[in-house]
Amino acid sequence: MKQCIGVRKETKDRTQQRVPLSPEQVALLVREHGLRVLVEPMERRIFPDEDYAAVGAELTTDLRDCNIVFGVKEIAPDFMLDNMAYMFFSHTVKGQSYNMPMLRHVLDHGITLFDYELIKDTEGKRLVFFGNYAGYAGMIDSLWALGRRLEWEGYRTPFGHIRYATSYGLLSEAETAFREVGEHIRTDGLPSELVPFICGFTGYGNVSKGAQHLYDLLPVESISPTDLEAFIARGEYSNRVVYKVEFREEHMAAPRQSGGVFRLQEFYDHPDRYESVFEQYLPYLTMMVNGIYWEPRYPRLVTIEAARRLFGGAEPPRLRVIGDVTCDIDGSVQLTVKETSSENPVYVYEPETGKIVDGWEGRGPVILAVDKLPTELPREASAAFGASLFPFIPVLAAADLTLPFERLQLPAELHPAIIAHQGRLTPSFEYLTEYL
Repeated sequence: MKQCIGVRKETKDRTQQRVPLSPEQVALLVREHGLRVLVEPMERRIFPDEDYAAVGAELTTDLRDCNIVFGVKEIAPDFMLDNMAYMFFSHTVKGQSYNMPMLRHVLDHGITLFDYELIKDTEGKRLVFFGNYAGYAGMIDSLWALGRRLEWEGYRTPFGHIRYATSYGLLSEAETAFREVGEHIRTDGLPSELVPFICGFTGYGNVSKGAQHLYDLLPVESISPTDLEAFIARGEYSNRVVYKVEFREEHMAAPRQSGGVFRLQEFYDHPDRYESVFEQYLPYLTMMVNGIYWEPRYPRLVTIEAARRLFGGAEPPRLRVIGDVTCDIDGSVQLTVKETSSENPVYVYEPETGKIVDGWEGRGPVILAVDKLPTELPREASAAFGASLFPFIPVLAAADLTLPFERLQLPAELHPAIIAHQGRLTPSFEYLTEYL
């Protein structure tokens, strides 16, 4: 077997700094597993090329000797080698139109494609992910955007002290900033016009957990979605705390059939039997952080029509910011009409006209839709990701990937992560033919 792996340079956009393996992890692969590791030079990588060379990696632009090449984001066809095996986030399993030309190239050129997103345990839990760091960065950026929006509206609040995520060298620096903001809220309170300050979190997976980790450093009180309307009606809230609501599937959707009972498995299997009920919560939220997994067969959370109704009144609503960490274009948040980047991260969606304006000024919610949030905390995100990927590296380096798909000798977690093998869609992904 080749016992050789590659780490490619990221070519999708110039803000990408993440890597699938840190130099420390490469050192272990070289020293303890006897692997040959080829690293393609890259100027903007969070770990410089010299760090990889120092631990025994070979810096080269020629990755043809590799058994498999690891990247982070999608790879344009021009950068792929024929008959090579690759592992990266392909964003193809939903039939995403913008990546179908890439998938067609994979099939036409005998390429084997693994996707990190599909590496799961027996209970379906993802094992290799950046999700927590997407949540961390999404929360930082959402609160940063909120501070800017409120300043534009004429409010001076502690949120104005939050900087954009890329200005924090480490997550611990952001955590310190959140604690300081929390102390300001406890001491000075928030303007009465912003009380109660309520942030809604959709989902309860790694993304939502990461976002809530930072939010919970503020003086937080939790409210159940079912109690939200009554909580507002009572009027018993404080300007020295912020409130949090976590929405699960049963809060966001309801059976179409009158009198029907929500059943989670039925919702997963037959989402067409359900409709969104999330609009009822929007008037109460100051900010929303969206961290759910979504496919087009599921109901949307925030539709354009719902936004028009919310912003159609004489007085502007409470909702200022939607941090769409999920970032599905025209997806669960229909106001996410484009991806943004750390260089221009937010825009205002004006529901009445459908117009979008970059920045945070305008009549409508500020939308954060950065699709590469973990790269805003690249050092720690890469190290954590590499640690989750590391156990699978030696077996992939040794595997005979020229064998037929059904004869591949791989761990149970890896076999279902193969979208294409030697230029053919694997049985679980033959449905993608219709999108091609």
